[in-house]
Amino acid sequence: RKNATAEEKEQIDKQIRLLKQQQKDEKAILKQRQQAYNTFANAVRSSIKSFSIGLIGTVALASRNLTDMERETKNLSAALSQLGSNQEYLSTFTDLSDTINEITGIDICNVLNDALKGQDFRERELVTAMPINFMVDGTTSIRDPKGLKGSTLETRVVISTVPKEPLYRILEVLKLSGVETVDISFTSFGDYYTVKNKNYDDVVGAIINIGEESTNVSVFNKGIQIKNSLIPVGSKNVDKDLTYVFKSNLEESRKLKEKFAVALSSLADSNDTWNFKIDKDTSKEVNQVGVSKVVEARVRELLKLAKNEIKNLTNREIRYIIITGGLSELAGFSYLVEQEFGFVAKVCNIKTMGIRHNMYSSCYGTIKYFNDKLDLRGKHYNMISNEDVEKLSSTDSLVTTSENVISKVFGHFFVD
Repeated sequence: RKNATAEEKEQIDKQIRLLKQQQKDEKAILKQRQQAYNTFANAVRSSIKSFSIGLIGTVALASRNLTDMERETKNLSAALSQLGSNQEYLSTFTDLSDTINEITGIDICNVLNDALKGQDFRERELVTAMPINFMVDGTTSIRDPKGLKGSTLETRVVISTVPKEPLYRILEVLKLSGVETVDISFTSFGDYYTVKNKNYDDVVGAIINIGEESTNVSVFNKGIQIKNSLIPVGSKNVDKDLTYVFKSNLEESRKLKEKFAVALSSLADSNDTWNFKIDKDTSKEVNQVGVSKVVEARVRELLKLAKNEIKNLTNREIRYIIITGGLSELAGFSYLVEQEFGFVAKVCNIKTMGIRHNMYSSCYGTIKYFNDKLDLRGKHYNMISNEDVEKLSSTDSLVTTSENVISKVFGHFFVD
């Protein structure tokens, strides 16, 4: 450039300016695409949490064209807003044969299929056909007729459906992310099967699942979901409240909520403090009472919204209310629930080893739900093959294994 003429220098400067502008534009485009990618990832996670799409493996976001991701993210957002469930009550019967036979899982599948005949599924996708009860030769209120003998089998069924178009858009986004969808189910079914017992199977109750982005409120009558509603407030709103009040980032706010806060501020300790960094040079100290007051305000509001939602969904007497979701693991949460709902409500308590946290209630219950569904139809599913079961239960293999272990131990310490 030193030896260039004035005109050449002007051309060089122009090229430099163009290159800088091009680099700036490219950075802006990359930033937009990265934001689209992050939005897509969050949308996929939210859809999995919201709809508990059955038996999903680890979410591994595939490397895809970011433009397609942005388009599909918009499709997913629209799909989530349109996806609403619908329940219908049906009644049907089927002749077993002219002679009296023992009822099998095949007969149950046949009568359930008969209940679906004539239904219009052109615009809606069937999620589940839940039998209320069965009747054998006029004998009513049989929950599982397998093994009974009769010539006529009848049933009353509740079918649940969702609109096809938004559902298929969600499934398409999951496919883009590398997730294979095996079946679909409502998270509320999983929550119910997590807490299911004989008492709940005979009365009307409600289940509240406080998720990250939203809160799901479901009403069950004798184990059958009859109403469902979604409140667009979840545990993430607590994180945002803490961030706004204490100027912490969302990650630090989440730690404050999960590891430090108490759901009922009157139980907090004013001498207990938490230190965190606002930036590289500035730290801040907060006490447990201050943090707990912010958390309590939001959680109490959320519980009141859920309580009102139950009243809007049904005017029947509610005999139980179960509250689950990750936020229900807060220290002192049960005392806050008692204040808002009384003794009719309680917090879910998962006792299964390895998943003793309410954030797993939908997943855990969905597995139990599908197992119950298969069992009613006379089918069985096992992750372990029959050959492996025989090996594990065989006395000879156990003895051999024990001998091998003992011989290895003694061989290690008592070598000639």
